[in-house]
Amino acid sequence: MKESTNIKVWDPLVRFFHWSLVVAFFIAYITEEELLSVHTWAGYLVLALVFIRVIWGLVGTKYARFSDFIYRPATIVQFLKDTIALKAKRYIGHNPAGGAMVLMLLVSLIATAGTGIFLLGAEDQSGPAAALFGQNRYFWAEILEEVHEFFANFTVLLVCVHIAGVLVESLIHGENLVSAMLTGFKSQK
Repeated sequence: MKESTNIKVWDPLVRFFHWSLVVAFFIAYITEEELLSVHTWAGYLVLALVFIRVIWGLVGTKYARFSDFIYRPATIVQFLKDTIALKAKRYIGHNPAGGAMVLMLLVSLIATAGTGIFLLGAEDQSGPAAALFGQNRYFWAEILEEVHEFFANFTVLLVCVHIAGVLVESLIHGENLVSAMLTGFKSQK
């Protein structure tokens, strides 16, 4: 039997980003308006983390780069079909569905945090967007609140799909992907 060796896949910045984002988004999501200051700062942290991750996706280590895990839609669809058939190819870094999920999560988080900044400006006349809203601020506040809540809840849906995907992929390939995101190492089977 061939002995497997471990390979460093997730660098410290990717792992720090991932788990910090989990905590920051969770805090923002559960605090909402009850603790607006905490909610706001958690949202700013989410946005800062996403900004750092986007930069790292352009200049970071091999498996952190977008160029390593952005696939054509046809490749993503075929990977999903193969996954349903329990015969999906194993990837060292993000698989095609995982890469698509990373992009969807980043976009949804930007939309959530961005609408939150505008909502804070319209509703409370505070934050970086406060000067943008004048007499019609309550009109915009109602619209922005709905859009902000939609993206926050959509992000939660994406997180649930992400977790399900991690569990399915872990079962199909017999590896602990959660452990890999904690340690940075995966088996090079």
